[in-house]
Amino acid sequence: MKKLVMMALLCRCFSSLCLAQNYIIQDSVMIKTPEGQQLSAVVVRKAQTSKPLPTALMFFIYSNTDRSIQEAKYAADKGYVGVVADTRGKRLSPDTIEPYENEVKDVNAVIGWIIQQPWSNGEVGMYGGSYSGFAQWAALKNPHPALKTIVPYVAAIPGQGLPMENNIFLNANYQWAFYVTNNKYTDDKVNADHNRWHSMRNNWFNTGAAYNKIDSVDGTKNPWLQKWLQHPSYDHYWQSMVPYRKDFAKINIPVLSITGYYDDGQISALQYLTEHYKYNPKANHYLIIGPYDHFGAQKGGSRILRGYQVDSIALINTREITFEWLDYILKDGSRPSILKDKINYQVMGSNEWQHQPSISKMSDKRVKLYLETKKIGNDHILSSSKPKEKGYLKQVVNLADRETTNNDYYPDPIIRDELDKRNGLFFRSDRFDRETSINGFFSGRLSMSINKKDMDIGVVLYELTAEGKYFQLSYFLGRASYLRDATKRHLLRVNKKESLPFEKSRLISKKLEKGSRLVVVLNIDKNPFAQVNYGTGKDVSKETIQDAKSPLEIKWFNDSFIEVPIRE
Repeated sequence: MKKLVMMALLCRCFSSLCLAQNYIIQDSVMIKTPEGQQLSAVVVRKAQTSKPLPTALMFFIYSNTDRSIQEAKYAADKGYVGVVADTRGKRLSPDTIEPYENEVKDVNAVIGWIIQQPWSNGEVGMYGGSYSGFAQWAALKNPHPALKTIVPYVAAIPGQGLPMENNIFLNANYQWAFYVTNNKYTDDKVNADHNRWHSMRNNWFNTGAAYNKIDSVDGTKNPWLQKWLQHPSYDHYWQSMVPYRKDFAKINIPVLSITGYYDDGQISALQYLTEHYKYNPKANHYLIIGPYDHFGAQKGGSRILRGYQVDSIALINTREITFEWLDYILKDGSRPSILKDKINYQVMGSNEWQHQPSISKMSDKRVKLYLETKKIGNDHILSSSKPKEKGYLKQVVNLADRETTNNDYYPDPIIRDELDKRNGLFFRSDRFDRETSINGFFSGRLSMSINKKDMDIGVVLYELTAEGKYFQLSYFLGRASYLRDATKRHLLRVNKKESLPFEKSRLISKKLEKGSRLVVVLNIDKNPFAQVNYGTGKDVSKETIQDAKSPLEIKWFNDSFIEVPIRE
């Protein structure tokens, strides 16, 4: 017995092959790419299986040998060869760690290696969340014929959902580059140093330093942030990392995407889906979405989400559904029972799932609501009728002021007793006279003029319940100069009326009770959690508080509106 234990330990630490508990475990596999780089991987097979099998592949950057073995063993238990491969430079790879930049080539190099192995039947399915979700889509930039399906959860799009959202660089992932590049595994200590990142954000914001000096405020150089800041547009650098526009037309394999209403990266996950259908109307692409955040979607939800008690029916098992899907595609199994149509969504507050062939079919109509100048109590009117008389609301934001912040958009908690009304403009609709569901993306068009060349806009959508609670439904955050085209900046004309469309908000589905209202909060983004756009028209990352010589003055015209997708 001692000898067997010692052999297992030796295998675990040094080897490439060991036999333990009916598994053949190879934890030190090295895969050479066509360009000469080396990637490390874990491969697990059932010992008693002799025939070639399909492979379940996960490709990720959060290298952890124990986790990789556990993940690959689960796949082996489900009748696959389990392979977990590491991003270039991670774990046993001697190469440089370069997040996002090589997956288009490297994932397909791993697939090419897999199908050459005697245990492979030539078919590969991929799955996994966040960075692993991105890696699956990166592989489909140039689809490998052996890749038969992907199951991405909360998949990221570099340059769209992070490190910037709608062309605004966010601080939420500032430490991420250190977390994944400081060593061959993950720097958990630096990632968990919340006091450091809290202090950094506040010190940078309070001093008014340029955004490209934020790492100087922290005291540690962040070369990856500096590289990303050279690409404030969604330019070729970002476009080369995942399918872009017509690339989606050649993606014909089945896809199952999974994300959540409160996933921070939802706009990325759903942009893959909407672009896939835009350029390939016959795409075989399914979606599961419910009341989950970024981590919750990867496991199937939790009972309480940021103070909201989730409907019991919303709780699923993401991993089980994943392998049911892989069986469906690769083994001629049954389609997962939750997938009754292409778009499968849990209606919050109803304790039921609904199913539609497309996102547009989730709603019966889109209701246009205008941002009125007239008031109901302390709030302006959110009107279903276009105002008969032209008017505007004036908002003044002192971008040099550090005593106050603007745009409290983040949905935590999801339900609030009150909203902070010290800044921003608040609009309130009439009460709903019947039970209604809001299903889909809200969008709109903002008509305005400003005394500068640019601004960062926040639009937050709430349900005001009959009991007086504010339930956050969705939000939009974006840079005005990129609202027409994320790939090219178009500065605003000073003191000239402009009409700006916005659409990349969060998809939501929730039952609204009779007596509820909708509330819209319109604001300018100024806080420690993202760049501050001072409106000079210069590179925003180079602007400082010295550029805030005069307050930002905005006229919001009353032909501005939002459109809300509803089903009665």
